[in-house]
Amino acid sequence: MSLRFVLLALSTAALAACSTTEPQQAQAIAKLQATSGSNVSGDVKFTQKTGQQVVISAVVRGLKPNSEHGFHIHDKGDCADNGNAAAGHFNPMGNPHGKYDSTQHHMGDLPSLKADSNGVATVNVQSRDITLLAGPGNVIDRGLIVHAQADDYTTQPTGNAGARIACAVITRD
Repeated sequence: MSLRFVLLALSTAALAACSTTEPQQAQAIAKLQATSGSNVSGDVKFTQKTGQQVVISAVVRGLKPNSEHGFHIHDKGDCADNGNAAAGHFNPMGNPHGKYDSTQHHMGDLPSLKADSNGVATVNVQSRDITLLAGPGNVIDRGLIVHAQADDYTTQPTGNAGARIACAVITRD
């Protein structure tokens, strides 16, 4: 009788331990590929954290050394026509374009990429605007674009960031 009690107690403890573990975080990836005339490529990871924040981590290669480039989530997950099929910036709330951490901006506005002397840019930023979960801010199956020039954060609706030199579709990991 005591052996059954011990086994039951151990089983109950094991099940309780499993139920208190953190839920698996939602994740997505985007594999940037060069558009015509570009050598830009990169890997971008999106991780949904508790509290509705999404961490965006990226390493982008093939940029002009010591340069700055606009970096945006676009409305459509379509990289055809050198990334132009991705349409405009992801903006379900109808806000004006602006700096990603300002009061008014598109949900798809991200910090500009700043390449080092080797033409490599790294990003590690958190966003409260976008989500990998259901809702208007969901970015799954949307486009991710690297632009040829820096974002000026004021020109409407694009930030005057120029041509699209790399594109990816954000997909569940």
